[in-house]
Amino acid sequence: MIKLSLKELQQHTSNNRVICKVCARLCSIPDGLHGFCFVRKNINGNIFLMSYGVVSALQIDPIEKKPFNHFMPGTEVLGIGMSSCNFGCLFCLNHNISKQHEVYGTKITPHKIIELAVNHNVAGLAFTYNEPIINIEFLKDVAEAAHKNNLFNTMVTNGYLTKESIKVLKGRIDAVVVDFKGNGSTLFSNKYEAVTSNAPIKESLINLKKAGIHIEITDLIIPKVGDSLKECNNLTKWIYKNIGSKTPLHFTRFYPEYKMLDFPQTSYSKLLQHYKIAKENGMSYVYIGNVCGNKYENTFCPKCKNIVIKRQGVQSISFNINDNSNCNECGFEIYLNKKYSHKISLPTR
Repeated sequence: MIKLSLKELQQHTSNNRVICKVCARLCSIPDGLHGFCFVRKNINGNIFLMSYGVVSALQIDPIEKKPFNHFMPGTEVLGIGMSSCNFGCLFCLNHNISKQHEVYGTKITPHKIIELAVNHNVAGLAFTYNEPIINIEFLKDVAEAAHKNNLFNTMVTNGYLTKESIKVLKGRIDAVVVDFKGNGSTLFSNKYEAVTSNAPIKESLINLKKAGIHIEITDLIIPKVGDSLKECNNLTKWIYKNIGSKTPLHFTRFYPEYKMLDFPQTSYSKLLQHYKIAKENGMSYVYIGNVCGNKYENTFCPKCKNIVIKRQGVQSISFNINDNSNCNECGFEIYLNKKYSHKISLPTR
């Protein structure tokens, strides 16, 4: 299935070229050719989404797997993945769907996705596995149908967005995880990634905040090329100043994958160094991810330091807070976004 791109997401130039304004690459696409992501194509002077309604992955997961630790904790989501990506990471975990320069998968309508979500009693949707923004027309239609059925919408993104695409997300996407690759350091200018600057990601974070969308940030700590403590210091100070101290920040262990199999996994000691820097810079909710069983997968009360949400891997297993999100030990209000709170069943400690 194909669909004409939204008018505000394409800019027509001379010689039938069209600038795609979906992501920060701003591909200038000649007639008959695709953009970097492959799924967006210029046909007779208009951009079409070639992968509309073609889904490569559907899976029910705990929302904490995305990872969202402060948006609708304890709920399940229907994860939706499609084809291709606008990045070229050599460490991609989902390279089987994001690196294929072809549209493949199962054809499905927005209505059918909502039907599956309702029938499986999930609380919301997660656009994930590949970069969702490149399929923004399908995302928009599914998200609108989800809200009509009292389902929330989340999105896991590399953050390489535009102000135009964020306008489309506003009011449709409730929460995002923005994933930095290698603490926003020189990884963006060397051979391991296919973009040249993280400036658009920082701009997107600011615009997502202005749009009223819940934000959590992950930072994949890659040994040798993306584990700089100096850059961690710079990035966490920037997040504190521009996005806020309550922004959940996840430092994630790298595992060898795809074309970076010769790299070691991230040491726990390196992750702990990043954690400590973020805390020293005033961040309230900091996590270490992809290390099952470590104490920093739990949420601690910023005031009394007791565990208020205990996790095991990617699931919340007990809550030491009341219905108003106050710590049961000291009464401090824990930052939680429970927009659809009637969907949450909170187990107690």
